[in-house]
Amino acid sequence: MRELQRLQDLAGPKAGFRTHQLEAIRDLVDDRARVLCVQRTGWGKSAVYFIAAALLREQGAGPALIVSPLLALMRNQIAAAERLGLRAHTVNSTNRDAWHEVKALLADDAVDLLLISPERLDNPTFRAEMLPLFADRVGLVVIDEAHCISDWGHDFRPDYRRLKEMLERLPTGVAVLCTTATANDRVVADIEDQLRVGAAGLRTYRGPLGRASLRFEVVELPGQADRLAWLATWLPQLPGSGIVYTLTKRDAELVAEWLTARGIRSEAYSGEIESDRRVDVEERLLANELKAVVATSALGMGYDKPDLGFVVHYQAPGSVIAYYQQVGRAGRALEHAEVVLLRGHEDRRIQDFFIQQAFPPRELVDRVMERLDGDGATARELMAHVNLGRGRVDALLKVLDVEGAVTRDGSRWSRVAGSDWRYDGARYARVTALRRREQEAMAAFGADGRCLMRALQEELDDPEPEDCGRCAACAGARYDARSPPRSSARPRSWCGHARSSSRPRRWRPTRPGRCARSRTTCAPRRAARWRGSATAAGTRSSRPAGAPAASAASSSAPRPRRCGRGPFPSAGSPPCPRAAPATWCRTSRAGSRTPSACRSRRRSSASATRRRSARWRTPRSRSPTCAASSRSPPTSRPAPACSWTTSASAAGRSR
Repeated sequence: MRELQRLQDLAGPKAGFRTHQLEAIRDLVDDRARVLCVQRTGWGKSAVYFIAAALLREQGAGPALIVSPLLALMRNQIAAAERLGLRAHTVNSTNRDAWHEVKALLADDAVDLLLISPERLDNPTFRAEMLPLFADRVGLVVIDEAHCISDWGHDFRPDYRRLKEMLERLPTGVAVLCTTATANDRVVADIEDQLRVGAAGLRTYRGPLGRASLRFEVVELPGQADRLAWLATWLPQLPGSGIVYTLTKRDAELVAEWLTARGIRSEAYSGEIESDRRVDVEERLLANELKAVVATSALGMGYDKPDLGFVVHYQAPGSVIAYYQQVGRAGRALEHAEVVLLRGHEDRRIQDFFIQQAFPPRELVDRVMERLDGDGATARELMAHVNLGRGRVDALLKVLDVEGAVTRDGSRWSRVAGSDWRYDGARYARVTALRRREQEAMAAFGADGRCLMRALQEELDDPEPEDCGRCAACAGARYDARSPPRSSARPRSWCGHARSSSRPRRWRPTRPGRCARSRTTCAPRRAARWRGSATAAGTRSSRPAGAPAASAASSSAPRPRRCGRGPFPSAGSPPCPRAAPATWCRTSRAGSRTPSACRSRRRSSASATRRRSARWRTPRSRSPTCAASSRSPPTSRPAPACSWTTSASAAGRSR
C-alpha cells in the first residue's frame, strides 16, 4: 500500500496508521475533498498532509501550499518534509533575500512544498509574483493550526481572513486540509463561516483529546515573588527540560533573568527577538542544554520536542483553547510529564487588556476614516491625528485593510473609493462576548473540583471526556501553595528591583499648597509641613521622633509659597528658594519621611522665571520630586536640585 510505505519512510519501519489518518489521506488524494482534522497533539496531523502531498505529486498535481502560523513550526515542518524526500521551501519575513530564488524554483516546478505565514498574503510582491504561480496548478492547500482563523483572525492576525479570498481563486478540484488540536464547536462553525467552503462543507474527523501522559495541577500563587520562588525551588526537580509560559515579553525576560541568577539554565523566547537567536534557543532546548525556555505564545504551537518533560504557566492564558495548545508540547513521547498552572493576581488584568484592545472603538475608526479621505495619510501622520502609538495604528489599519475599507500605496493609506464598508459593531460585540465566556471558563479551571483533564475535554467539546485519575483533583496535590519551601527565600526585593509591582497604586491625597495642577506637594512645601516652628504658627509640631531639630534660621524663615517651577505655574508664583531648610519632608508614595532639601536654578528676574517655566512645562501627571539622599543631613553637602519625574517612578524609588 502506497500510503503505508510513505508513512514508514517518514516515521520508521514499525509505524502504522492511527484512527482517521488513512481516511483523511484518501479523501484528499482520491476525492480532492476539503477536510478538517481535529485531533490531539501527537496524533500525526503533519503526516497526513506530507503523505497526501507526496502522493498528489506522483499523480502529476502541482505543489502544496502550507499556511503555518509560527516560524518555529515552519522549521520543524521543513525538516520532516525532507525526511520524506519532499523539496520544501519557505517564504517569510526572515529570508527576504531568498525570495527570488524560491520564485525561480516555483517557475521550474522544483518545489513540492511551500510554507508561508498568513502575513505573506498581504505582501504585494508575493501576491503579484508568487501567488499566481500557485493559483493555476496548486495541488493541495493546507491550513495548519486552523483554530487561529477563529482565535487570531478577528484581531491579532487579521490576515488569516484573507484565506477566504485565496480559496475562492483556486480552480475546481483542489484539495484543502485544515488541521488543529483545539477546535470546539464554536471554532468549527467559525472556520466554516470564514472559509465559505460551499454546500458540501468540511469532512470533519474529530478524535478524543485526552492525554494519558500529562499530569495537571493548579497552584494559587497571587504574588510574583511567590511564583518566582516556586520556580526556583521546583523547576530543578521536574523531569527533563521544558517550557515556562508567560503572557508578555517583559515577564518572559524577568523570569528567565531570575532563573539564570538562581543557577538554572534558561533563556527568554518571544516573537520580538532576532531570528538567529530564536533558532539557537530552539536547538539548545532540543539538545537538552537548557533546563527551561521562558516563552510567550510564540512557542505555543508546533514545536516538536517529543521528550519535553514539563510545561509550567507563570500566568494563566485567556482561554482553554490557548492553554490546551501550549500544554500539548509536553509528554509526546514520554510516559509522564508535569503540567502546572501558577495563577497570579495580574492574570485577569492582562487578559482584560488583550480583550479590550482587540477591536477599535467606533469613534476612533471614524476619525481615522475621516483623515484618510482625499489624499490619504501615512501611519505617522495618523499617529499624530489620533494620538496613538505606531503599533496600535498599524493594527487598526490592517483590520480595515482586510475588511476592504482602506488600501495602501507604498507608505500612504487612503480610503477605498466606492466601498460599502460599515463598522461591524455587532460582530465585534459577539466575538468579545465569546472571549469573555472563555475567560470565565479558564478562571473556573481547577476551581470547580472537576478532573482537570476532563474539564479541558468538555470545554473543547471532546466526544469522549473522562476522568484521568492522575491530576491534582483526582490523585491529590503535589505542590502546596500555602507553605512555600524554606530552601528558596522569597525574592521580593529582587522582584521589586526588576519590575515594579503590578498592583494598582492608590494616590494618597495631600494638604493644599501643591504646585498648580500637580498631585504632589512640591519639596519646599513638604519641608514646611514638618517644620515645628514659627513657619506653622498656631499648629503643634509634627516632626517625627528622631528627626533633627529645625535650626534657628529655618524656624524664623518665612513659609515658602507655591513653587514657580510647577508644571503649570501662575504668573505671580515666586521661584523655588535657593536652598530649603534642613528639615524633614514626605515622599509622594507611602508617607515615609526622609530628610531632603532642594534648590532651584538661579533666575535673573521674574520674567525669566516665567519664560523658563513655560519652556519646561510638563504633562499634569508629572510632579517635582526631591532627589536628595536620606543618608545625611542636607547641611553636610551641597543641596541637590529638584528633578522632574513621573509620580509612578517617584513611587518606585520610595519603595
